[in-house]
Amino acid sequence: MNRGGVPVAVGLVVVAVTSLQFGAGFAATLFDDLGPGGAAFVRLAVAAVVLLVAWRPRVRGRSREALTTAGLFGLTLGAMNVFIYESFDRIPLGIAVTIEFVGPLGVAVLGSRRPRDGLWVVLAATGIVLLADGGGGTGRPLGVVYALLAGVMWFTYILLSARTGRVFPSGSGLAIGMAVGAVALIPFGVAGGGSELLDIRWLATGAGLAVLSSAVPYSLELEALRRLPQHVFGILMSMEPAVAALVGFLVLGQDLRLPDVVAIALVACACAGASLSARPAAVAAPEA
Repeated sequence: MNRGGVPVAVGLVVVAVTSLQFGAGFAATLFDDLGPGGAAFVRLAVAAVVLLVAWRPRVRGRSREALTTAGLFGLTLGAMNVFIYESFDRIPLGIAVTIEFVGPLGVAVLGSRRPRDGLWVVLAATGIVLLADGGGGTGRPLGVVYALLAGVMWFTYILLSARTGRVFPSGSGLAIGMAVGAVALIPFGVAGGGSELLDIRWLATGAGLAVLSSAVPYSLELEALRRLPQHVFGILMSMEPAVAALVGFLVLGQDLRLPDVVAIALVACACAGASLSARPAAVAAPEA
């Protein structure tokens, strides 16, 4: 571990988290025209093109196991994006991102066997119950379900990302996975956006969105993971719910009730605590 690179790595994570959440906030502004499925497809499709050009991954000569790993990684990435965008369409950004954190929390708890891990589970469960039980109309329960599904996909993504990083050098595995995820989202994109997907306005917006919420944060987080202990990375990622809530307020004008703020704080504390307790190999991985 390059200790001298730790301050740089912390800065990379902060920039990545901020970029990712602002990208999510701007993506939500596209839902009226493209729908969550269309916005997710445009994001991944443009990001895939950018990463393929940047990394130029070689498929020929790769083992079937390696390609299968990258393919599953990409399918998980695509599903995670669709689910969280469907959640953003129904509940505030900060709440959706907080609930989605059951994914990394689950990985962190799985990587540790200490009795105090039960405390993190209780804290997170309390926060999620508070969020799920709040007001917000009939769309809120479904939004919570979508956020939980995104969390399950994030859990799977973390496990697959570690395996993909071992099989592929640099960002080539990410580029292949992003391309697979984009292809898998074509039906959702067409269903949500239809002919609007061909509008140059949305393609241009999608390009900016892909760079802001996919290419930049994924690349920065993968680089940070090479410099930081994984449990430290997990703790830093626990700032995401708070950043998401702030972006939701600034970009989308979403206010949160006091119980929502308390719930977000509970889940963030649970994620930070679980990451601190976990075995180093059990935590970490970029998010969607």
